[in-house]
Amino acid sequence: MKETETERSPVLIGTPPRTRRQALVKSVWIVIWFLYLTGPIGDLIDGDMSPAREVLGCAGLLLFVGVYFALLFRHMVHRSWPDWAIRAAVTFIAAIAVLLSSVLGPNWLVLFTFVCVAVAVSRPWSTARWAVPALTATLVLIGLRYGEVRVYLFAYALPCLLSGFAMVGVQHLIRTTKELREAREEVARLAANEERLRLARDLHDLLGHSLSLITLKSELAGRMLPAEPDGAAKQVADIERVSRQALVDVREAVTGYRRPRLVVELAGMRAALRTAAITADIDPALEQEHRGLTEDGESALAWALREAVTNVVRHSAAGRCEVLLTEEWEADERRLLCLSVIDDGTGPPRGGHDGNGLSGLRERLALADGRLETGTAPRGRGFALRAYVPLGSPPVSGAAARPAEHSPSEA
Repeated sequence: MKETETERSPVLIGTPPRTRRQALVKSVWIVIWFLYLTGPIGDLIDGDMSPAREVLGCAGLLLFVGVYFALLFRHMVHRSWPDWAIRAAVTFIAAIAVLLSSVLGPNWLVLFTFVCVAVAVSRPWSTARWAVPALTATLVLIGLRYGEVRVYLFAYALPCLLSGFAMVGVQHLIRTTKELREAREEVARLAANEERLRLARDLHDLLGHSLSLITLKSELAGRMLPAEPDGAAKQVADIERVSRQALVDVREAVTGYRRPRLVVELAGMRAALRTAAITADIDPALEQEHRGLTEDGESALAWALREAVTNVVRHSAAGRCEVLLTEEWEADERRLLCLSVIDDGTGPPRGGHDGNGLSGLRERLALADGRLETGTAPRGRGFALRAYVPLGSPPVSGAAARPAEHSPSEA
């Protein structure tokens, strides 16, 4: 069965799992840290404990692991317990850590590291900032009872303290990431609303006058038709002329709306690369305006970006894609804008022949007085596509405004 886009998409930080596969990945990230429990598990396997201690250790460790996993997993899937239940769970595993490390030996001190992580993940900063040091101090006090571990007690205390505060930082990063995603969604929603308002305004400006004039002339022709057929025919001719002009205006407007733009293609490119799990390294210049870039030139570069990213996603098997936008000078003093899309994938197609997409792209660029260059990436691995379109006169005249000349192949 073909995977859906949701199933193929990576597990993003701060987002709940949308499929069983993503839930499994998040579970693995919790379970993998249980490798640090080799010390307590080794004590249980050695068989040097009394039966009562064996029972206490097995029951306590199972309860500790179960509550810890449930607490962190529920927090990851954004279906966290009520606040009182979280406090009870944290207090419970902290009590188990104190009991087992006090009764069963120093190897059980590692449980405090898990408690610090649970506190950092599930409690706010106002609580974690004192709870993590307090738990570390408790670990040290219990560890001082065991003479054989006093020398390297910091090997237990330091990971406990650092793990707690590291997870506090991770939680802050998750909150910031969620706020950023929400802000992007809001910006996209506002942009869509603004585009709808602009479309409505432009259509009103284009068609309002023409349709009003057609209506008036139609009524006038209807009144004139029985007595003045020549005058009515003239009004009908005017109606035809106005309607044809309105049709031309609408076609021009629709053509403008359909014209691809770099900023729009940039958003689509980010989504496509993210879905394909390809790391994107994007030049900030792509989000800036370039003086002298014509509508035809921007449209050609937008088509080039779309075609290049489509090829990277479908055919390159790349793990990284770099997108650059630079200004260059030709030997004939022409100023060009160069869009470079470079990946680290399988490289140029065998045989060196362009496919239909690249052939069509060459034609589009030629219509904008530009050109297309393709070949192996500069690092010797991967594919590089460079699209050039001319720019108008530079904004500042004189030699000081002109950058150092270099060949397009050096971009």
